[in-house]
Amino acid sequence: MTHVEHVPARQSAQVEWPDWVEERLVTRWANQGIPGLWPHQAETAELVRRGQNVIIATGTASGKSLAYLVPALTSVLDGGTILYLTPTKALAADQLRALRDLDLPELRAAAYDGDTPYEERLWVRKHANYVLTNPDMLHRSLLPRHAQWAAFWRRLRMVVVDECHGYRGVFGSHVAQILRRLRRVCARHGSRPVFLLSSATASEPGAFAERLTGLQAAEVTVDGSPRGATTFALWEPPLTELRGERGAPLRRPATLESADLLADLVAADVRTLAFVRSRRAAESVALTARARLQDLVFGAGAPADLPDKVSAYRAGYLAEDRRSLEKAFRSGELAGLATTNALELGVDVSGLDAVLIAGWPGTRASLWQQAGRAGRAGRDALAVLIARDDPLDTYLVHHPEALFGRPVEAIVLDPGNPYVLGPHLCAAAAEIPLTRDDLEIFGEGTKEVLADLVADGLLRERATGWFWTLRERATDLADIRGAGGPAVQVVEASTGRLLGTVDEASAHTAVHTGAVYVHRGETFLVEELDLDAGVALVEEGSPDYTTFARDVTDISVLESLHSHPLGPGELHFGSVEVTRQVVSYLKRRVQSGESLGDEPLELPARTLRTRAVWWTLPASATTSLAQEGLDLGGAAHAAEHASIGLLPLFATCDRWDIGGVSTELHPDTGLLTVFVYDGHEGGAGFAERGYARAVDWLTATREAILACECERGCPSCIQSPKCGNGNEPLDKAGALRLLAVLLSPGSALEGSA
Repeated sequence: MTHVEHVPARQSAQVEWPDWVEERLVTRWANQGIPGLWPHQAETAELVRRGQNVIIATGTASGKSLAYLVPALTSVLDGGTILYLTPTKALAADQLRALRDLDLPELRAAAYDGDTPYEERLWVRKHANYVLTNPDMLHRSLLPRHAQWAAFWRRLRMVVVDECHGYRGVFGSHVAQILRRLRRVCARHGSRPVFLLSSATASEPGAFAERLTGLQAAEVTVDGSPRGATTFALWEPPLTELRGERGAPLRRPATLESADLLADLVAADVRTLAFVRSRRAAESVALTARARLQDLVFGAGAPADLPDKVSAYRAGYLAEDRRSLEKAFRSGELAGLATTNALELGVDVSGLDAVLIAGWPGTRASLWQQAGRAGRAGRDALAVLIARDDPLDTYLVHHPEALFGRPVEAIVLDPGNPYVLGPHLCAAAAEIPLTRDDLEIFGEGTKEVLADLVADGLLRERATGWFWTLRERATDLADIRGAGGPAVQVVEASTGRLLGTVDEASAHTAVHTGAVYVHRGETFLVEELDLDAGVALVEEGSPDYTTFARDVTDISVLESLHSHPLGPGELHFGSVEVTRQVVSYLKRRVQSGESLGDEPLELPARTLRTRAVWWTLPASATTSLAQEGLDLGGAAHAAEHASIGLLPLFATCDRWDIGGVSTELHPDTGLLTVFVYDGHEGGAGFAERGYARAVDWLTATREAILACECERGCPSCIQSPKCGNGNEPLDKAGALRLLAVLLSPGSALEGSA
């Protein structure tokens, strides 16, 4: 345990219900133990009542739901309709249950998502006045078939965009354009709804709301709810005697530490959520914790059903399985749950005592969102951040000042990305032909993108505007989750049983031939990945290893959009073309993380045009270093790995959202060059944020390398789990020298522009 932070309890007092709220609503909430509103709830409700767009950005469990339910249900009782958008089906199901518990005869609330049976969809379109859906369904069904929803749109008073901090990067950019299309459809049917956005605490929430919706919004940011005290621990797994690549010491995996802690807490009757970074890790943590508890049953005479109190919860499960797990966890039948961020959002899991967070979740906002799942109803709580063997995790557990007492990040999205804007302009034209009056709705760059769409034959321009004339569905052009192609089905070869799906881009790394695939506690080996057929054939197995795919990357500069001096070198931001190919996979022993070898793969290369930040150093700055015997290529490679690891601290991204390339002599620059690029077509805004915060980012990178206790480099500083070159060559001392030269006096003022 490297640090313990005590977050004190917070007291508050409730205020009276607004006089415009019907008495029966007040009575029903009072019967549920809600006698009044917290100040931020009342402020939000009043702003919406006055017709103002609002973003409420307060902490987890601060009652944001009630803040929008008060004006929403008042509108329903007055004959209006409400559209509720959520990033997850689980959250919609939770909200629907809360609405039905109010037992209001006039309220006809219904979920409309991929799990809704076809026969129910007609009823929802005709009768529902409170529709709960997600951006995917809005994009693919409600907007293209807007004429079938005419009565609903005509009476639409309010659009609730819940947990909107999840709409970042490329996904957030797509959602921003979907909301602009929604505004057009509402205007066509004669309504102008108020937008209410609900978010975890965020920096500059008003600016984010405007980028997401295209509309100005008032901010409500002062949290007036009471809160129990939280003890927040930072935990670094110990170094083991095992050695990884290049002889680097290995830490005990964060997932194993989490499984042990989860088992200990469940055995002590502490209701606990363990957040992990992947579906596979959720299965692994649950499986290992159950095994630890089984040992307790045999060795200490613990209750026989103790192992059954732990389960995994993740996307990819069938809807009925997810609902069953949510119910069991709420009732206490389950005491421990290992989950991906599917339960980070506002699903009601009240009564929790502790939260384990296996690995930095990407942003301070997500960290506090996950930690806030525990300690509801004013109870004290425990939260533990368990560091992975990763540069950023290691930096954070040794720099608590980077986590505590600091504002959360601004949310990054780029609605003007032409790869995002183009498909949505096509979808909008298919819904209602575009006119010149619509250009302002979709933002800057719309005119240029429309010209490209016309030139490509996707739209036809006439005197009155732009028209979609193809037979295909225009919505198929926009891959809003950034999946990069159709889903690959994971099928058990011997039985034909469909286990789940993986998006095409992820299939290269998750279900390649030879991969270990985990589903609901069962382990499978991938026998064959057929990308043409869209299927991965698997068979059950019990290997004692896991697999990690590796790729190689080439990058070419298309255009430098911005640049300025940085030390003796230059910093650039611009457009690049990246070619990536998965070439092998590494086997690692489950219990220790020990490397068991590298197996070659033959998979097709993937190319994307994206945005990157890169820095160069001239020969005058590197010649003397080379003469001293410093490995310039290894130094640049190490600096690249470490800077990728630290960028998520300065941009709301995940390490896996970005990539990098480094070279002693790049053909396009003619210089030593280190690139960090957005891993999404057209860019996602992460590299741009790195350019804007370059000095802070690269200084933290150097500090992280310098502070690491290893001699030659390890996964906690300069080694990368996805390096296509097997983490060769790497020069830790050289990376420190290169970054010191780059950040030499005179660069700080320029680099923080």
